Amino acid sequence: MAIKTSTIHQIKKELEILPRELLIDHCLRIAKYKIENKELLHYLLFESIDEENYVSEVKAEIKEGFKGINKSKFIYVKKGIRKILKLTTKYIKHSGKKETEIELLISFCKEMQNLKVPLRRSTVMKNLYERQLLNIEKALTKLHDDIRIDYEDDIEIIKKGL
Repeated sequence: MAIKTSTIHQIKKELEILPRELLIDHCLRIAKYKIENKELLHYLLFESIDEENYVSEVKAEIKEGFKGINKSKFIYVKKGIRKILKLTTKYIKHSGKKETEIELLISFCKEMQNLKVPLRRSTVMKNLYERQLLNIEKALTKLHDDIRIDYEDDIEIIKKGL
């Protein structure tokens, strides 16, 4: 017998009528359940207030991640890049803002370009890079034209490729 899962709408209605103390208890219980929930709750409570600072901290973490990549073998480079991309997408999901997504993916692509390893030879790495370009373009379509213009220079740089 499977447990029935409620819809988001049903959950929202129920949360609106819960007393404050019970709501806090539920949030803390969810945070204890998984580290991802705790990280998201941390972002919502502490980081979302200053999005610019959050973006700059994540960019610094991306930069440090690329500096720490083991370049002795190409397999380690690929694993390192995938690990950094996984972290980047996690931070993008926490924010949920298209501007943040674009800035972080542009930063990731620039760091990938600056890596002193011949990534062009690897079809996997070229495809990974091109997917990030598609993700940037997809996010750009959801922004206002005035905001898109701010990113044109950076996008031209990363479109030149690896």
